[in-house]
Amino acid sequence: MRSKSSSVVDIIAEMEPWVEELMLLREIILSTGLKEEIKWGGPNYSLDGKKLMAIGGFKNYASIWFHHGVFLSDPAKVLINANEARTKGLRQWRFASMKEIKPPLVKKYVLEAIKNAKEGKEIKPEKKAAIAIPAELQAAFKKDKLLKAAFDGLTPGRQREYLEYISEAKGEDTRLRRVAKCAPIILAGMGLNEKYK
Repeated sequence: MRSKSSSVVDIIAEMEPWVEELMLLREIILSTGLKEEIKWGGPNYSLDGKKLMAIGGFKNYASIWFHHGVFLSDPAKVLINANEARTKGLRQWRFASMKEIKPPLVKKYVLEAIKNAKEGKEIKPEKKAAIAIPAELQAAFKKDKLLKAAFDGLTPGRQREYLEYISEAKGEDTRLRRVAKCAPIILAGMGLNEKYK
């Protein structure tokens, strides 16, 4: 188990068999003046508080991913969208060996990412449409003011989980059962799936 005081070098050292590749990528990125920090358990690089890229080792490759890579010109045609269904801006560059890493080319992509960030090119997250509170949950709130207060105290994401879960039930009986099932979890201040974690 990694300690909270782990450095980026310590984290990379655990990413076998890609330690050498990741250290080279790190060196290239740091040569551009980006700020290095540990985010999501791995090395991330930012400019003026904007996350630009991260590196990591996976089973079959080492990778650098650009958070707003969709704006990169990609002259070498090396960037991929690892998840077409969900990913809008992120692009990944995979390296299966040390010899695939061409430092001048990698640096060119990093510098273009920096230039794009300075120009304000970024994908803005889409706002999700508000979900109406199901009538069955509204009725439960009228009967139990503590339930309403507990629900209001949840984060918007947790509230959304409950609203989606209850609303997606087709029949009124199922929605009522779901409200009854969710009430104690809401009162405990937890998200819908937290009790299983």
